[in-house]
Amino acid sequence: MRAEFINPFLSSLVNVLMTMAQLEITPKKPQLKTTEVAKGDVSGLIGMVGPKTKGSLSVTFEEKLALEIMNRMLGERPTFINADVTDMVGEITNMVTGGAKCQLSEQGFDFDMATPIVVSGRDHTITHKCEGQIIIMPFNSEFGRAYIEICFDD
Repeated sequence: MRAEFINPFLSSLVNVLMTMAQLEITPKKPQLKTTEVAKGDVSGLIGMVGPKTKGSLSVTFEEKLALEIMNRMLGERPTFINADVTDMVGEITNMVTGGAKCQLSEQGFDFDMATPIVVSGRDHTITHKCEGQIIIMPFNSEFGRAYIEICFDD
């Protein structure tokens, strides 16, 4: 998987969280993911299909970070991951993918986005419907970690 295809998703997540929640996250070293078990507590998963590519993206947050984002974006501080938090994670997933889509269209990559699915709970699983390797990129913040997983057909 090429960096010029992955980087728009990473920069889009950083931009969305800074713009919408005034929250800074720092990317760490990308890794290959070999299991379907999520690293965090709530994940948004979205499929992407286009003439040149098919893949999926997930954005996962640890609970403490998701609750802090909710507080910063909407002024509400739930004590656990509830329906409002899962809705917010779905919307963040949409915004991240939409931001990356704009950047990638300038490089000639076009794709349509599905409606995100949000899954929560400790040790929940994320199933990418692609044949390629799954790249996972952790991000650190003062409130916990976020993760992006990207998978595209080879």
